[in-house]
Amino acid sequence: MAISLYDAFVPSCQQILAGLKGVLAKGEAFAAEKGIEPAELLEAKLADDMWNLPWHVRSCWMHSAYAIERLDVGNFTPDFTVLPEGFDGMRALIDEAQAKLSDVTADQLEAVAEKPIGFVMGGKTLMTLTGQNMLLSFNQPNFYFHATTFYDILRMKGVPLGKMDFMGPVRIMT
Repeated sequence: MAISLYDAFVPSCQQILAGLKGVLAKGEAFAAEKGIEPAELLEAKLADDMWNLPWHVRSCWMHSAYAIERLDVGNFTPDFTVLPEGFDGMRALIDEAQAKLSDVTADQLEAVAEKPIGFVMGGKTLMTLTGQNMLLSFNQPNFYFHATTFYDILRMKGVPLGKMDFMGPVRIMT
């Protein structure tokens, strides 16, 4: 059985975003329980030249809901304009991504699967991909990278997390 672009992208993003929201909640609770200032977690990075926690939430939003919006426009330009502030801001951005993904249809994605999409940065088109390849070979790997890095930062800071926290609600047979 063939898998649609929708099936390959949207449910997995929704699953990991749900996990990300749970990881965020555990991080916030850990900070409160241990008397850790929220800024200690919010500003944490894996390395000096990497982004902090809010950037990774922003990137998960960007490489899921925002990426789908950009398919209709015909280009994907990273949006680094506004970082979520604090735990509430990160939670709100995850909720926004989940809501936007809930509105996406399989027909909507199939309509842009072969459409050329330019990756634009600094006003220049650096590469052109089909909508399908943009989502599956550019946005999806970026999405997982940033979700994993978010998890790793909190784990590094001592938040008791496991693989199932990252994975979110697995899609089981009903």
